[in-house]
Amino acid sequence: MNEINGALSGLKIVACSTAQAGTVPYMLMADLGAEVIKIETPGKGDNNRSSGYLMGSTGSFFETNNRGVKSLTLNLKSDKGQKILHDLVKDADIFGQNFRPGVAEKLNFDYETLSKINPKIVYASVSAYGPDAPDGHLPGTDAVGQALSGIAEAYSIPGNNLRTGVASVADESCAILTFGGILAAYINAQKTGKGQKLETSLVGSAFRLLGWTMTTAMWSNKPPITGARINGTRERPGIAACFNDIDGKPFALQLDPDDWKEAMKELNFFDVLEKDNLIDLGLAFESDEKKTKILNKLAELFSTNKRDHWISILRNADMISTHVNTMLEASNDPNLKENNYVTEVWYPELNKNMKVHGTPWKFSKTPANIKRAPKLGEHNSELLNKLGYSDDEIQNLTEDKII
Repeated sequence: MNEINGALSGLKIVACSTAQAGTVPYMLMADLGAEVIKIETPGKGDNNRSSGYLMGSTGSFFETNNRGVKSLTLNLKSDKGQKILHDLVKDADIFGQNFRPGVAEKLNFDYETLSKINPKIVYASVSAYGPDAPDGHLPGTDAVGQALSGIAEAYSIPGNNLRTGVASVADESCAILTFGGILAAYINAQKTGKGQKLETSLVGSAFRLLGWTMTTAMWSNKPPITGARINGTRERPGIAACFNDIDGKPFALQLDPDDWKEAMKELNFFDVLEKDNLIDLGLAFESDEKKTKILNKLAELFSTNKRDHWISILRNADMISTHVNTMLEASNDPNLKENNYVTEVWYPELNKNMKVHGTPWKFSKTPANIKRAPKLGEHNSELLNKLGYSDDEIQNLTEDKII
């Protein structure tokens, strides 16, 4: 079977990265054909190899975030291990790391060191708080990104405590922004012959994820409307909200200001709302009490029929509405499956296909190629042979616990 020639074929990445935000950028690049060399600790490997749901010895966390990469074990506390890393960097395009601040300098893979070895290297560094933050010296996880950025309020329900969510939005948004930033720096390096250091953070990425909602909060100096979102202005309000149907199944709708009254007519809600003096959606801007009355009345009306009925009416009127899926429902939804956002990969040790993330991209000429995550040290001999090490030398490095 011929290897798929992905959009990033020919790109070489060396990554001393773990967790999620530090690995997903390079996993995405591996999907697109790049050679990604993941550096792991000899005998132990990435701490997350057994994280998540285990199927045999395969963990859902590591598999999701490291598929398609090559595993090379190196003792980076040793001079020989550091020399191998530096040799790999000589012809690499990108280097990535997400160790806590200070570790890269201590182990000689900081930007200043590697840029002397390869001036064109694009060096990506992911941290929790950002390089210039007062707390920048501290380690952090997805929860830090969600908590500090304001994302927790986006999950909030009026009257309940703020909380972080299950979806790793800080990790994943940081990974995607790091992916894009790396490619921007790489393009610039191709033009100028000079690489540079790119720094991203969990906090900064989650903050960016709030988009225009955060801008609105900053401009108005007021907290955003959470739960059901009635936005726009008093004169031209719109709504984005979820309601339960007669069976308690949720669906979502979003109506622009020009759609509100027409939608209520199509749904046969107009007369009821007008009778109760609730047809003016702009009342929600006058008080929380009026907003609650409108939403409660809508909830009452939508609970009289099945969600497919309401979705069909709104879609036939060219308005936006869809089902609210659970995660398992989403993984079986034809809109995700037919686009290859969900796919299956053969796991020989389990003797079956397993569902995994597909690819969010659809390239017309250079499709993504979904592979397995590597076994620990699986590519030691292959990669060291390319650097000129003989089989005997590789055996000695293994016995000395360098690899």
